[in-house]
Amino acid sequence: MSDLHIRRATLSDIDTVLRFWRDAAEGTSISDDHDGVARLIARDPEALLLAERDGLLTGTVIAGFDGWRCSAYRLAVHPAHRRQGIATALLEAAEQRFATLGGRRADAMVLEANEQAHHTWAAAGYQREDHWRRWVKPL
Repeated sequence: MSDLHIRRATLSDIDTVLRFWRDAAEGTSISDDHDGVARLIARDPEALLLAERDGLLTGTVIAGFDGWRCSAYRLAVHPAHRRQGIATALLEAAEQRFATLGGRRADAMVLEANEQAHHTWAAAGYQREDHWRRWVKPL
């Protein structure tokens, strides 16, 4: 993995990230647009982590911390680069960020139907909590 570089996203990465998510991520979010990602980067410039190999975007994760909870979103690895340790490296970087910020526990938003993701998260030590349900309201 020595040729894998993980860095924080900048505003100039937004269009590349959005294209990447269309190819590599499962599902869509109401915030999957230029303005949504720009707001994320402006509010927390170190939250969106990018994995690159030879200058090519191969993976992403959003490592958000609001002072109370550490939350991982948008863990995605390009299909042509899966099973090479990229998700593991991204999660390690996210968890290091959380620890540095004083976080005590990380949680992740994982689509129920994405069985492949369930295996990835479980292999990284995450456990499913069936007693919680997500409640949402578009604003």
